[in-house]
Amino acid sequence: MNASPFLRRALLLDAAASGATGALMLLAASPLAELTLLPPGLLRAAGAVLIPYTAFVLWLGRHAAPPRGLVRAVVAINLLWTVESVAILALGWVSPNALGTAFVLAQALAVLAFAGLQAAGLRGAAPLPA
Repeated sequence: MNASPFLRRALLLDAAASGATGALMLLAASPLAELTLLPPGLLRAAGAVLIPYTAFVLWLGRHAAPPRGLVRAVVAINLLWTVESVAILALGWVSPNALGTAFVLAQALAVLAFAGLQAAGLRGAAPLPA
């Protein structure tokens, strides 16, 4: 498919935000854990997952014709991240303070927004000419 500029920007914005968040969680897990009362191991693990994800989404966003299935996978991963973020709070798997809860919910909302933007961009993507 030919990716619209909208879809490519949505992917690149996701990559930028994921990279920044991943670096923060990976490199500053201990100070962030002290501020949020989120487990430092969870923060490090989430940050470590985001680094290759960032590279993958950046790669997709830089292609004029990213495979539709791979973009759908990014949307699915973003939806799963959102559900898991809410679940760790709702099921009591972590006990953050108010700042920690806000941190988890804010990034979940941002990730959900990326999924929505990317899904909208997929609907507007043109098929490759035969």
